[in-house]
Amino acid sequence: MTAPTIAPVIPSPGRLAGVSHVRPDAVRPLPMAGPADALAVPEDVVYGTGRIDASGRVTDQAVSFALGWCEGDRLTLAASPGVVTARRDPCGMVTVPARACLAIPAVLRRRCGLRAGDRVLLAAVPGAGMLAAYSFAVVDRALRAHGVFPDADGGQP
Repeated sequence: MTAPTIAPVIPSPGRLAGVSHVRPDAVRPLPMAGPADALAVPEDVVYGTGRIDASGRVTDQAVSFALGWCEGDRLTLAASPGVVTARRDPCGMVTVPARACLAIPAVLRRRCGLRAGDRVLLAAVPGAGMLAAYSFAVVDRALRAHGVFPDADGGQP
């Protein structure tokens, strides 16, 4: 014995029975996520990265070009843990070498804990003739303090 075939129930495209229609102009659109506010890098700062070589030199082509430092320009250097800053200064004790770069003296590298092979974030302010080299350990510490990464022990910030 075979069962009788049941016809499919397909509602007509017209008005459905028992369903009230709402005028399209009365429908409120769903909220949409808007674009995030763009964080613009300040135009007066140029960023780059570099690696400190065995002689303490570090450079980035874009940063060097933006600063416009030339061979023989005099610089004053200052250091704090993981950071070296250089400022163009006619009375400075350090000179820019033939290849435009920041040459960090060994005594200063030891004082601030930078070693050959360390990668650094370079931040230049051409208008002020200033360059700062931040070790990535300092950058990492700042990111963790800002809550971007979990703490070193794996916990949340």
